[in-house]
Amino acid sequence: MVHSLGKSPVLKRGVVVRGIRTSASLEQAFWDGLREISHERGVTIKDLVAEIEAARECPNMSSAIRLFVLAHFRGRPI
Repeated sequence: MVHSLGKSPVLKRGVVVRGIRTSASLEQAFWDGLREISHERGVTIKDLVAEIEAARECPNMSSAIRLFVLAHFRGRPI
C-alpha cells in the first residue's frame, strides 16, 4: 500500500555566510524549523546558518541544515 503525503516542494533560498553568497534548497518544513530555532535562540537565520556552516561535517549545506534541524527537534546535539 502506498500513502500519499502530498507534495513537499523544495524551496531554494539565498543566504550570505561570512560574506559569501550561497544557497540552500530545503523543504518548507525545514525552513520553518530553522526559523523557529532562530527565534528560540534570538538570532537571525543568517547567523544560525553561519553557525551550521562552521560546524558542518558534510559537504552539502542543505543536508547540514536538515541534520541540524532534525537534531534540534529530537533534542540531540549535533
